[in-house]
Amino acid sequence: MKNELNSELSSPEGTRGQFNDRPSTIKLGIDVHQAFYVVVLQEGGSNPKPPQRFSKEAFLVWAAKLRAKHPGVQLHAVYEACGFGFGLQRALTARGFNCLVVCPQKLDERQQRVKTDGRDARTLCLKLSRYVEGNKEELAVVRVPREAEEQARALHRQREQLVRTRKQLEAHGRSLLVNHGCEPVNKWWKARAFTTLAVPAWLKELLGHTQPLLLALEAQIRALTVQLQAAAAPDQPRGLGALTSVVLDREVCSWERFANRRQIGSYTGLCPGEHSSGQTRLQTCVTKHGNPRLRAALVELAWRMVRFQPEYRPVVKWRRILAKGALAT
Repeated sequence: MKNELNSELSSPEGTRGQFNDRPSTIKLGIDVHQAFYVVVLQEGGSNPKPPQRFSKEAFLVWAAKLRAKHPGVQLHAVYEACGFGFGLQRALTARGFNCLVVCPQKLDERQQRVKTDGRDARTLCLKLSRYVEGNKEELAVVRVPREAEEQARALHRQREQLVRTRKQLEAHGRSLLVNHGCEPVNKWWKARAFTTLAVPAWLKELLGHTQPLLLALEAQIRALTVQLQAAAAPDQPRGLGALTSVVLDREVCSWERFANRRQIGSYTGLCPGEHSSGQTRLQTCVTKHGNPRLRAALVELAWRMVRFQPEYRPVVKWRRILAKGALAT
């Protein structure tokens, strides 16, 4: 009788791991919170272990011990991108982990309407296991910027936040004017406009509480604008301003990471959506899937071209095309 090959072992690494009583890979699914982490561990292809909860400091100590306990084992970890940055990814990478940061997604795959930290960490761990085995569609991996890139883009993001705050305070002042029967004044907080405001004294006193804040915000925004424009490369493409150029470059971080223009379009979220079935093909509005700040900068760039260069040949062409349908502008 011929000997039959045991096909239950998936790989030579798995074979060695079974006979040596150690896993070939260890995967961690991490549900990140501000004060703690919920972690699910999977050894090799076995079932994930029950979730564990760690404080931030205790988790890094535990991860270092795990690395020391399994010196020749590949360690993988995954967590969703969130408002806590990439510090955890860098800390785990420094301890010998291959740590991935992925786009947030709905983790209730079976539609059970039950969401807990442990379930989320377990689902992430199982997705990571399939990703490591070769199914790259399981996770949408986020590129982790270098610390220098992250610090550079923080400057124009702070300027964006200051502009948003200025608009909110300015709108609050206009709302006060309208609510009390006065005509709204654009840029009412400017020195000359504020001096000539024809409003009751009590209302002007209320607006006076906000006006110094708006003046200080305007000064900070101007200073940041000058600083960002000074960082622009001297050989800018025609029609591209210095500030927009800096925003585009710092949001993209590295143009070399894109293999073709389709990937760039996908990253901006300006690709058309599609809802097709059978013989029906319908292209919808843009997907808005990607970097929202980059998309906003590109949309503003296009509108400035339409407004200030209406005779530019592509602008004339697309105005003529849009005028034929319901999307005329």
